Amino acid sequence: MVTPGGVIVMIREWDATVYDALPLPHLRWGRRTLDRLALTGDETVLEAGCGTGRDTAELLDRLPRGRVIAVDGSARMLDRLRSKLADRLDRADVVQADLTRPLPITEPADAAFSVATFHWIHDHDVLFANIARALRPGAPFVADCGGRGNVARVRAAVEKVTGETSETWHFADPEETRRRLERAGFTDVRAALVPDPARLEPGGQFETYLATVVLGAHLDRLPPSEHRAFVRAVAAELPEPVVDYVRLEFSARRAGG
Repeated sequence: MVTPGGVIVMIREWDATVYDALPLPHLRWGRRTLDRLALTGDETVLEAGCGTGRDTAELLDRLPRGRVIAVDGSARMLDRLRSKLADRLDRADVVQADLTRPLPITEPADAAFSVATFHWIHDHDVLFANIARALRPGAPFVADCGGRGNVARVRAAVEKVTGETSETWHFADPEETRRRLERAGFTDVRAALVPDPARLEPGGQFETYLATVVLGAHLDRLPPSEHRAFVRAVAAELPEPVVDYVRLEFSARRAGG
């Protein structure tokens, strides 16, 4: 798929079951990001990149009189979400959509929230413009994603194994993010990088984590028979079973409120 800006975007599927079973640092990222979103409990919140619903559940807890518009590009992730939140779907609109396209939302949301999604999208100008169009004036927007320097050691290991520079992710810095948000119609922008490495058990857990969470887009380009060897080769290039995460955390407000 090609965005209006000419950027090729791949919407990939995930192994949602294995993903959910891993010790994900995403859980603390989600809580940390939600704590930056002031809610009264009756809002409609757009969750951009809801995955299997780990943060959707927490959002619903914080919105006893509100609802969530849960958006993701992965059908498998959304199937998992529907299964986990089957008894709460009366307050969740589950939408499979590409965040680089105008979102199929009939009424503007009161807030937007996202965790560990935007680094998979290269065209942040288009992304932020789509989020802005989905929000009412004055609506807050808080997010977490991989930022400049994220998984630098993992990327170096991949490049050593493949001999190629990886263009899988887009890890932005705070200043370019501020400019893009302001161009898209946001004000009161705050953005910062937060180092947050994740340590896993060596061997099987680490390799499964790399395969499922970090290297999936690389594995999509390889035949299944080569997946295990590739993951093991990348893991062997890393000095310890640590994913060197650097989070880009930002908040903003839709202009006009």
